[in-house]
Amino acid sequence: MTTVRELMTSPVKCVRESDVVLEAARLMAAEGVGAVPVCGEDGRIKGMLTDRDIVVRVLAEGKDPRALHASEVVEGGVVTVGPDADAEEIIRTMSEHAVRRLPVVDGGTLVGIVAQADVARALTNPASGELVEAVSQEE
Repeated sequence: MTTVRELMTSPVKCVRESDVVLEAARLMAAEGVGAVPVCGEDGRIKGMLTDRDIVVRVLAEGKDPRALHASEVVEGGVVTVGPDADAEEIIRTMSEHAVRRLPVVDGGTLVGIVAQADVARALTNPASGELVEAVSQEE
């Protein structure tokens, strides 16, 4: 049984709620990722900020990414997974919530990120195809 711990990317950099969106975009570019976790001053994850969020909720609405804080863009209710969850739980969670990335939290601490691509690489072709189809239908 493949677990999240075997698939996740770790360590993960996050932006603070008080960081401006431009800093989040720069971190995404530097890390070569399409999303970053947003963490509170207490270090706990508050949400995920995606490149799509920046384009749709900031740029397309004419807002200034140098003045808008990450906390003003992310929506509440982040979906997470534990490091010992198995691949089936990842698929179920991603499908149910139509997300492509899951922050991995252990005891309230962000320890990694598992992405749809990580799971797809570890699964058989039919199972990975089902994951991609399930997540992509909701967008």
